[in-house]
Amino acid sequence: MEYRVLGNTGLCVSKMGFGGIPIQRIKSEETRPLLEKLMAAGVNYIDTARGYTVSESYLGAALAGIREHFVLATKSMARTKEAMKADIETSFCNLQTDYIDLYQVHNPNLAQLEQVIGPDGALEALLEAKAAGKIGHIGITAHAKEVFEKALELPWVETVMFPYNLVETQGEELIERCHQKGIGFIAMKPLAGGALENVSLALRFLAQKEAVDVIIPGMAEEKEIDQNLAAFADHTPLSEEEGAEIIRIRATLGTHFCRRCNYCAPCSVGISIPSVFLFEGYLSRYGLENWAKDRYQTMAKKASDCIGCGECEKRCPYELPIREMLRSAAEKFGA
Repeated sequence: MEYRVLGNTGLCVSKMGFGGIPIQRIKSEETRPLLEKLMAAGVNYIDTARGYTVSESYLGAALAGIREHFVLATKSMARTKEAMKADIETSFCNLQTDYIDLYQVHNPNLAQLEQVIGPDGALEALLEAKAAGKIGHIGITAHAKEVFEKALELPWVETVMFPYNLVETQGEELIERCHQKGIGFIAMKPLAGGALENVSLALRFLAQKEAVDVIIPGMAEEKEIDQNLAAFADHTPLSEEEGAEIIRIRATLGTHFCRRCNYCAPCSVGISIPSVFLFEGYLSRYGLENWAKDRYQTMAKKASDCIGCGECEKRCPYELPIREMLRSAAEKFGA
């Protein structure tokens, strides 16, 4: 297993990490064998979140007696000091630990980020927890380029997590800047939410990127761990044939795949179009039907609210048939 120092944090992390979203669909007792297998292979980075329902608590139970072998990262969507302080304590309880290596602000938009860093914002709680020795480092996760770019200007940001894979390469320039500034970069969605079937190619593409510190494919089965480990163990440079395959994959998914660049915004009726497709991905690819539907139901405006004006399609750099995709999503979610 290859290891990297995560930016300037001093944390030594395995290039391959463990994405904790999919364990929501297994039983709590099935999590421990996964961690034991990862530990034996040298994988030491675990990613979870307050928003991943049972993920934190499953991991907490599974980490009993082996917590010290892992770099533990979680995140919260709290935007105020009070809410973040409560979430940090909940994370300690769920994870059955008194120390979290990396605590992240989970996917704020620009307005929410201003709230986070403002008076009585979530950042105050994070800084207090860090000063008290409860958390080691503070990071941020994002799906929008403008949030990523803003994060690079904030002195407290020690890590950034952002989607990066064969088809979602819109953040490459920012990833390089991240690396140059000594901010750790964590690549999420390495398989594009399950859309990329060639696992070896997708993971090797990322593993060979110098600016990427850790990659976190989601895993809920031992066979997935084996498959991912095999990909990370293969350090063969990508061949011309594989380069051609990447071009083919991009061309195929480029006709109907949302990269969440957010260029389609603003929607005429206020639909968060990338969020619709994000939740649809969890529904269709991760097998997290209930979780995806619950998240979808929290949206103020849903896919069925689309009035078909087509303004979003004019702005989409990938020329996606967004109206058609929204109709399809509305059918899947039943709303």
